[in-house]
Amino acid sequence: MLVIAIDGPAGAGKSTVGRALAERLGLQYLDTGAMYRAMTFAVQQRGIPEGDLAEVAAVAPDVVIELDPVTGTVLVDGVDATRQIRSREVTAAVSQIAANQAVRTELVGRQRAWVAERGGAVVEGRDIGSVVFPDAPLKLFITASPRIRAERRVAEIGGDVDEVEASIIERDRKDSTREASPLTELDDAVTVDTSGMSVDE
Repeated sequence: MLVIAIDGPAGAGKSTVGRALAERLGLQYLDTGAMYRAMTFAVQQRGIPEGDLAEVAAVAPDVVIELDPVTGTVLVDGVDATRQIRSREVTAAVSQIAANQAVRTELVGRQRAWVAERGGAVVEGRDIGSVVFPDAPLKLFITASPRIRAERRVAEIGGDVDEVEASIIERDRKDSTREASPLTELDDAVTVDTSGMSVDE
């Protein structure tokens, strides 16, 4: 089973590179970040506070998440939430949901099953090489400066670049200091700084 693990912070180019790599290699592509966003959306739709660890843990197994790797469509409990999971409301809360150990345990199991069913994949996220597929034959850590990542986000969804940069720095802090599967640069990963690179590079 060929698994290529891509980790890195928000806006570094993981999704763009992951999709292109999967297409060239004839593999499926899995964006695990979309799964955590989908879970966050489901929790919000149920009116559960993100900080209610027990209640979030209780509903996590019941949330139905369907990802279409070709179209990028994300269905949450049968509803097309592709656009909603990228909303500011979800973005503001996803770090807290992703830090919930019960949620991580649930989704890591789903991620491993998803890849096993397909005989391999290019998998992108925050803890793929460290937790989900620690034996992956290739691990990439894709990063870029916070400013560059902010400029990319603004070009994609709009907003003030200074505010977006500040939110990215805060997201990095949360992701790298959480107890459950923190974002980390592994010794056996190939680090690629995409700050001054084109997608092809």
